[in-house]
Amino acid sequence: MSAAPVPSNVPTSAGSIDRLPVSLPQLAEKKRLGEPIVMVTAYDYPSAQVAEKAGVDVVLVGDSGAMTVLGYPSTVPVSVEEMLMLASAARRGLRTPLLVADLPFGSFETSNEQAIMTASRFIKEAGVDAVKIEANGVAVERARALVGAGIPVMGHVGLTPQTATALGGYRAQGRTAERALDVARDALALEEAGCFSIVFEAIPAPVAAILMEQMEVPIIGIGAGSSTDGQVLVFHDLLGIREGVGARFVKRYADIQDEMVAGVRAYADDVRHQRYPAPDHTYSIDPGELERFRSQLG
Repeated sequence: MSAAPVPSNVPTSAGSIDRLPVSLPQLAEKKRLGEPIVMVTAYDYPSAQVAEKAGVDVVLVGDSGAMTVLGYPSTVPVSVEEMLMLASAARRGLRTPLLVADLPFGSFETSNEQAIMTASRFIKEAGVDAVKIEANGVAVERARALVGAGIPVMGHVGLTPQTATALGGYRAQGRTAERALDVARDALALEEAGCFSIVFEAIPAPVAAILMEQMEVPIIGIGAGSSTDGQVLVFHDLLGIREGVGARFVKRYADIQDEMVAGVRAYADDVRHQRYPAPDHTYSIDPGELERFRSQLG
């Protein structure tokens, strides 16, 4: 499926002008050639603009936006409507990356029909190129139904945040032979069901390396070591737009929240000490017009 048309107000940069929209065959070709795939989350127009200008390959509107943007304690409460809003905003900021959206918890598990209806809304209303579903008891069946309906699907195995409670919390998966086999079965089953790509989250790097010998579709890692075909990080984690250090696998490339707080604090200080607005932040008026205004007002 090709990327949806993007409004003309989407900014371009020197790096993106010459790039064509990323397609599913291109991702498969990157795997074949051993070219690492770059994926990042985005949840609104500004973060999508950043991803576009940075030249990433895939943008995920993750249900992690429930926590990073909407303030929920986990990914579970976020609704389809909220995810559609986030995905639509991200779509307006993108021209070249492939856009994938998470199907939120409770929006696809009940039946194949529910899954197709939900995913179709993301394709039609938000303009995403594909949807992502997390491995659970019905994910393989749902993935097969979605692919059969012509909807590209990305799978997700290992630590699956929507069912983290059942997995014992937000912790690495596959650290015993039995659990590693569970992860392998999930991954191979999702691939067989037709997923074009699969996310490996929080599994031991040696386990991921062994699994990579079996996988034919592009594998995107997050806390799964360097053997995967690509990597994904949460926008707010990698840029430091959150409190705390994050998971073990997070590498912070900036500390933007500290800069944001410092900027707003400096603004507040200027206002309280009447340093802002200064004369160069105001508009002027011809003295004669000002006098006419004064006299007419009086």
